Amino acid sequence: MELRRVPIRRALISVSDKTGLERLARGLHEAGVEIVSSGGTARYLAGHGIPVVPVEEVTAAPEMLDGRVKTLHPAIHGAILADLDRPEHRADLAGRGIEPIGLVVANLYPFEAVVAAGADADEVVEHIDVGGPTLIRAAAKNHRWVAVVVEPADYDEVLEAVASGGFTDERRRSLAAEAFFRTAAYDAAIVRWFEAEHRIPERLVLPLERIADLRYGENPHQEAGVFAERNEAGWWRAAEQLQGKAMSFNNFADAEAAWRLVHDLPRSAAVVVKHQNPCGAAIAEELPAAFRAAWDGDPLAAFGGIVAVNEPLDERTATELAPRFVEVVVAPAVEPRAREILAAKRNLRVLVAPPPGAGDLDLRRLERGFLVQVRDEVEPDPDRWEVVGRRPPTEGELADLALAWIVAAHTKSNAIVLAAGGAAVGIGAGDQSRVGAAERAVAKAGERARGAVAASDAFLPFRDGVDALAAAGVTALVEPGGSKRDAEVIAAADEHGLAVVFAGRRHFLH
Repeated sequence: MELRRVPIRRALISVSDKTGLERLARGLHEAGVEIVSSGGTARYLAGHGIPVVPVEEVTAAPEMLDGRVKTLHPAIHGAILADLDRPEHRADLAGRGIEPIGLVVANLYPFEAVVAAGADADEVVEHIDVGGPTLIRAAAKNHRWVAVVVEPADYDEVLEAVASGGFTDERRRSLAAEAFFRTAAYDAAIVRWFEAEHRIPERLVLPLERIADLRYGENPHQEAGVFAERNEAGWWRAAEQLQGKAMSFNNFADAEAAWRLVHDLPRSAAVVVKHQNPCGAAIAEELPAAFRAAWDGDPLAAFGGIVAVNEPLDERTATELAPRFVEVVVAPAVEPRAREILAAKRNLRVLVAPPPGAGDLDLRRLERGFLVQVRDEVEPDPDRWEVVGRRPPTEGELADLALAWIVAAHTKSNAIVLAAGGAAVGIGAGDQSRVGAAERAVAKAGERARGAVAASDAFLPFRDGVDALAAAGVTALVEPGGSKRDAEVIAAADEHGLAVVFAGRRHFLH
């Protein structure tokens, strides 16, 4: 069965972005389409020798209010909104001498760009488009008869459709959905500007568009996709995938956790993440040593994990990595010889990515709602930590405490992290009790716990955590403090000879 097409005989063009406009308009004119246009668009077309009917000639009403009112007129919106299946609509048009419009090409004042450029409030308000969204919404509503195009990238398709007798019903419907999304995203940007003074806004509108389908979600029976805010490019969207299978739902989640953790560490650093928890993290003078130490943090858990490094992946590190089973590698760059080595692992996903951004909101889904918070930021500053035990930590202990503190902040709570020699050697993640997290971290570390230091993402509520750490040979501890039993915990640390410092801030991660 042949798809229904609606021929395009008359078009209204009103655009701020003139990209591709001359070619589109010339093609429409050559195909016999009458072009109606307003303001700067009409002047642009006339200046390029393309016949155009000015809007004021159609409306018999000149522009007013410095161009704020141009197309807001029955002669324009009647031509767009008429349902030509209804005899009474055709009669209304005929009675007023209005010809239907079958194509609307419109894009909007560059509100987002003006805000991004730091314009003052008066200029920003002048760039809130009214007529443009009204044209777009009218055409999208009447998509049974009118095609609406809001992106210059679609102009070639417009000319192809005109030559083929018009757009199909299905395509006009999909163009209408694109158009309503564009006006929704535009309104969202305006709301965001009005709410800019609030870190947690009163109103939050997120225009999300699907960037890619995923094979499935966390499990094979779950449908999934990856979405992004319109015109926003997070690190993952800007990343270049050099090789390997398509990224999965779990790959994206784990890569996000790994990339943020490694960028909170000084160079040269490497991390291994599994199920959004670090199973290894290390810093060293050179990247190969950092990778080896990160992998050795928990080789069993690292199997099938995500590796992230915060400096270019070199040949020696790639040689270390190649024999191991890794799902994803994320790096700021990959040197040519390293790329050749990793290319032999065809399924390994290798991403070259920009640094992750900071300051955006963290959203967690609730049924029909969200929990919204400012993203946690980890800024270890040992000089501001309070020494609360009898013995201050040594310089070496402080360095390892800072590392352990960063890793703990990126580990699901309850979290205890042991570190020694610039590497995490035992990570207790996601335990329901803090002493349980301590015992798990000690078990992971084994003999490496002796002489290591520990970080706790929140305060120790009882002395049992200190006792478990001390029994394994841990020598120093950093925790936020703030428990009713801080004195008991400090006394236990003094009893065991542990240095204890309070960071004054907790880093729960649920």
